[in-house]
Amino acid sequence: MTPDGMRPGGTTSDGVRPRQQSDGQNVTGGQTSVGARLSTVFDRARAEGRRVLMPYITGGFPSPEDCTRLIASFLDAGADIVELGVPYSDPVADGPVVQASAQRALAQGVTTDDVLRLAAAHRDRAPFVLLAYVNTVLAYGPERFFACCAASGVAGVVVPDLPADEADPLIAVAAQAGVAVILLAAPPSTDARLELIAGKARGFIYCVAVTGVTGMRARSGDELPELVARLRARTTLPLVAGFGIGTPSQAREAGRLCDGVIIGSALIDMVAKSPTVDAACATTAGLVRATRAALGG
Repeated sequence: MTPDGMRPGGTTSDGVRPRQQSDGQNVTGGQTSVGARLSTVFDRARAEGRRVLMPYITGGFPSPEDCTRLIASFLDAGADIVELGVPYSDPVADGPVVQASAQRALAQGVTTDDVLRLAAAHRDRAPFVLLAYVNTVLAYGPERFFACCAASGVAGVVVPDLPADEADPLIAVAAQAGVAVILLAAPPSTDARLELIAGKARGFIYCVAVTGVTGMRARSGDELPELVARLRARTTLPLVAGFGIGTPSQAREAGRLCDGVIIGSALIDMVAKSPTVDAACATTAGLVRATRAALGG
């Protein structure tokens, strides 16, 4: 048995299999339209005069069954795309709230396949983006990983510890499945670095709104305007702000600059503090709904 229960020949022990997609993506071979479902979402939001909202939740947190209910509540509350984190034991980009959720998921035995099944359960409602560390992708097998992503409705994968100058092999493999490898750009990045990122990026560019790890902050985005201006001069791809955005007002400020906003730690903190899954769905849906209103729509 290969990593995460994958059987030889491309199926998992739980039945995740590369297949022909209903949106026209052939994930079994051949170049496809990379990140096409993401482009559709951003184009529609732009036409409607609003920003894309992308809530984040660690896949399988607080349990796989409860997580699928949370995803449904996010979508009901107005999410355009859902980002799912693949639990990992050493998440260097994540702050303490997200780290704790990943440890809880791992303690329950949540695997990459479990996260893919969560996306697959809701794939007809919205595209998904995964956040997966590079060792997860390599252990699973890049070809198999991206094919199974596409089969599960995952249109893009953020690999936070993958440097842009080492990304070409994974970008090429992902492109064959029609999946975008999402690159991050941070405020300290040099102009040369941003040129490199802009030249390789697909789907959208993840703009790190504050230097550091994920997590809620009283203030966020002071470094974002300059970063966005530097990127706008180099790419026409959508720019999505994340890291340190935890309130509707912070999202509104980021949305004045960017095409989309990711909100994660605040949602996970609400889940962790909720006595029941019903309470978690209600409180997180309230934040998603308020953030949706702040971003238009």
